Amino acid sequence: MSYREELLRLRGERVAGDSGRFEVIDPSTGEPVGSAAKASREQVEQALHHAKAYRSPLSRFERAEILRRAAALLSQRADEAAQLITAESGLSLQDSRYEIGRVSDVLLFGATEALSDDGQVFACDLTAHGRQRKVISMREPLLGVIVAITPFNHPMNQVAHKVVPAIASNNRLVLKPSEKVPLSALWFADLLYEAGLPPAMFQVLTGDPAEIGDTLITHPAVELVTFTGGVEIGKRIAERAGYRRTVLELGGNDPLIVCEDADLDRAAALAAQGSYKNSGQRCTAVKRILVHSGIAEAFTERLVAATEAWTYGDPRDERNAMGTVIDEAAARLLERRVDAAIAAGARLRCGHRRRGALLAPTVLDRVRPEMELVFEESFGPISPVMTFGSVDEAIALVNASRFGLSSGVCTQRMDWITRFAKELQVGTVNVWEVPGYRTELTPFGGIKDSGLGHKEGVQEAIKAYTQLKTFTLPW
Repeated sequence: MSYREELLRLRGERVAGDSGRFEVIDPSTGEPVGSAAKASREQVEQALHHAKAYRSPLSRFERAEILRRAAALLSQRADEAAQLITAESGLSLQDSRYEIGRVSDVLLFGATEALSDDGQVFACDLTAHGRQRKVISMREPLLGVIVAITPFNHPMNQVAHKVVPAIASNNRLVLKPSEKVPLSALWFADLLYEAGLPPAMFQVLTGDPAEIGDTLITHPAVELVTFTGGVEIGKRIAERAGYRRTVLELGGNDPLIVCEDADLDRAAALAAQGSYKNSGQRCTAVKRILVHSGIAEAFTERLVAATEAWTYGDPRDERNAMGTVIDEAAARLLERRVDAAIAAGARLRCGHRRRGALLAPTVLDRVRPEMELVFEESFGPISPVMTFGSVDEAIALVNASRFGLSSGVCTQRMDWITRFAKELQVGTVNVWEVPGYRTELTPFGGIKDSGLGHKEGVQEAIKAYTQLKTFTLPW
């Protein structure tokens, strides 16, 4: 039975009493939408041994064709895929459909990169002691297995960003998706198999991370661990991984900086978009809005108007731009942080209503840096407004954070733009755009507690997933 057939059979059914499976819950209703298998340690070891023993015979052309066929199949089934993402994550259909477009981009970029010649030729007679030789470099698949661990916030696109570069570079990858949203990963695997991918190149293991996580990270067959998720878990993975490659894309506390010369309507629209798209559950979501004190009130009024116009509720309702956060526990944490900020002197301007996992988009001002709401990564639809008096102060506020992922800047002045680009301690500076802006091809990643400086994005992931070999010959 295919993953897709199994999902259709299990959707809406309870699997009570089956210790070998676990339920996947719709955050908007609290009802199960399906189930997934609980992999054991023995099954993890079997999957890793199977992957390690396999050597892909696929040519560049064949890998590109598989990825193109998968993109075509995804286009045909886009609504089915979006409905599944919404069912298990609570994201609005608007957000889920946007995610499917991004997954298609990843597949097509991967197909293009599979055809790219990744070698270089170096002449050796460039110095007085050189020789008449050439050094030729080439990239080869890893000898061992890639293990990928993905979070809940982009149930299919996070998976695509791990597996597509592995396919393009002819590697073998074992995926452990978030136990909150495993169905999208299984659906995507089935799509790739249908497109012609040998199953040994991409296996999905679902289950309890406490049960199988350590085996995935420490098994001798594993050569690289790529993880997207929280900082504390990422650091534990780095400690346990030992002498093997790690690519860690961790949390963010991304600012949108609004200078005194900014177009306030345009800046407020960006702030709302950056705060509420994907229910605010993105590592690059706007999590702090730094506004020059001279325009703070005028800006906040516009942000409140944009926030109150943001439609939210039932994620299956096409009219709603925003659905729920991932579960009620996450919503309660955000609610508590907003309450604590208000108790410490922040002013609530709109929102701050909760029903289960559904949060109203919320604006607060008079927020200070030491408040937990902005000191930690708050993963939800909240717009905390802080003020600064100078560019120096804005830069200092951004750089005081332990995170360093991305940022957005709203100003017309090139001298300030230049300073932000040079001085902000982040992986990306986006001018007149939300911190999260990128394409699926471009390098992406952070520094400090947001990551070790290694980048994702299709091209950069392929570099991480390959070993560089050189050979020389007379010339």
